[in-house]
Amino acid sequence: MEFYTKELNLFKMLLNTLKADFQIIFEQDPAASNWLEVLFCYPGLQALFFYRVAHWLYCLRLPLIPRLISHFGRLLTGIEIHPGAIIGTHVFIDHGMGVVIGETAIVGDYALIYQGVTLGGTGKETGKRHPSLGKHVIVGAGAKVLGNIEIGDRVRIGAGSVVLQDIPSNCTVVGVPGRIVRSSGKSTGFLAHQKLPDPEAEIIYSLFNRVQILEQEIELLKVLLLQNKDKSATIELFKTSC
Repeated sequence: MEFYTKELNLFKMLLNTLKADFQIIFEQDPAASNWLEVLFCYPGLQALFFYRVAHWLYCLRLPLIPRLISHFGRLLTGIEIHPGAIIGTHVFIDHGMGVVIGETAIVGDYALIYQGVTLGGTGKETGKRHPSLGKHVIVGAGAKVLGNIEIGDRVRIGAGSVVLQDIPSNCTVVGVPGRIVRSSGKSTGFLAHQKLPDPEAEIIYSLFNRVQILEQEIELLKVLLLQNKDKSATIELFKTSC
């Protein structure tokens, strides 16, 4: 009797989590117009539904079936989530095609994941080998977060970045490999790709300005050198005439 009570509670939690996954779409996506469209046309929501069911069965230690459900979900949505992964509530996978979430990955509440994201491992090691994402994390399109690393709360990862090391909370990460380019206690609540800093462009611009300054200094030295030569020639001419 106690066993059935426990499983009934888990099933109720599953339903509440699915409801939260459904509601968060209307908060995060301005294109979500009605519940029928969201239910049938949002692969991220469908993938999370398959994952929630598969994870529930996975926790019951049921063999094979959780992986079959996960595989079917991947065929239908293009999103692969291992049933062993731990995903919090109010998670939104936007568009979703090509998203891969590994077996030991952890995704915190209110995470926003765009298409092409990989939360994967870096080798054949066993145990915890996938990343852990905190709450309110945003992962841009095509970003790769690899290995057993910790991503803090309210971290923003730019599109196409490759993150291989721990990232503290309230940071913005861009580049390959990922570098922290901004650290702030405030979060905008969305990932404004057009406002992400470009550290490589900033360095190139700084070097360009430095080269211009050096060229101006060289031209000034040339002028001074010519003036000195003219003075020397005048002095020699004066000595010769005397």
